[in-house]
Amino acid sequence: MKLFWVRFFIFSLLWVLVLILDSTHLPYSVLAYTISLGIFFLLSIGKGPLLLYAGLSFMIFLQAYFLVDGLAFTSILLLYTITDAAFRLKSHFHWYMTGNFLILVILELINDGFLVVNLFLYVLFYIVITALQQKTADLFEQRGIYDELLGEYRILKRLHVEAERDARLEERTKIARDIHDSVGHRLTALIMKLEMLSIQQGNSEYDELKKMAKESLDETRQAVKALQTEEYEGISTVVHLIRKLEAESHILVQFTMKQGVLSVKLSNRNSVALYRVIQEALTNAMRHAGSREVHITLGKSAIGDVSFEIKNAVFEPKPFNYGFGLSNMKSRVEDLQGSLHVYQTEKHFVVSGTIPGE
Repeated sequence: MKLFWVRFFIFSLLWVLVLILDSTHLPYSVLAYTISLGIFFLLSIGKGPLLLYAGLSFMIFLQAYFLVDGLAFTSILLLYTITDAAFRLKSHFHWYMTGNFLILVILELINDGFLVVNLFLYVLFYIVITALQQKTADLFEQRGIYDELLGEYRILKRLHVEAERDARLEERTKIARDIHDSVGHRLTALIMKLEMLSIQQGNSEYDELKKMAKESLDETRQAVKALQTEEYEGISTVVHLIRKLEAESHILVQFTMKQGVLSVKLSNRNSVALYRVIQEALTNAMRHAGSREVHITLGKSAIGDVSFEIKNAVFEPKPFNYGFGLSNMKSRVEDLQGSLHVYQTEKHFVVSGTIPGE
């Protein structure tokens, strides 16, 4: 947003110089200036930039043709508009540039009898700005390719992590099955044998041995059950789900895990609430801010709760209201005795709060 105001200031300053130093019909020039400012503001919306820049060039041409005496600052204003368009137009810039070049030539013919020096400078400017625009377009293309490759890399990395997890779980399941088939069956056979001996001989010592064998069998079964359970719990579960959401939605998530947060135990209900808050924040970032990168910070508060902050860049800040999604999330978090705050700065949209731990 600051860059827009810098561009706007330069554009306005050049127009003011045209009004003061070149204009011969000030009221009409002020009208042209006002219309040009309105068109320039519309450029910030990002819709139809080629037509808007063409409109600016046309207004400057009318100003130069009918309302000024001399082309010094008017030419500079038009050249600045072309330079600004070089960084904003992703397509058809060459057509726009050629049209403006013809405008400059026509104005020179009308006012100065086609000065050769000015023509040389315009041709030089045409070459430089065209090369600059091509370089800018190449950089945008490379950035797009980089973002795409980075997204693919993250997906492959997630798949690799999931494959490793599945392999570990499969190995744990195999170990659990072997323990159940060997140790479990042997303990069961031992208990049955002790039961028979206890009945046959009526010795109470066999009952004690049978009790110890049953306890060992129960512990073995608990160990088998633990081996067959996935490793994700609490915060780890939330992180795992967000990584899956990241891969599916093609958004880049930068996670920051502060010290101690993984030790916080969350109930299933609280884990779901934390996940839903982050999910809603990611959805808002994609839908309203047009952001493809989100920063998520999870930490541990002084009282042992989980603190969270989801932040994404805002390119064109607009006033926001709590929509249904955010209002629903705020109510859900507050029902859990947690807190949720949403605010917007000049550069970022932030969702923060806390979720109680157990």
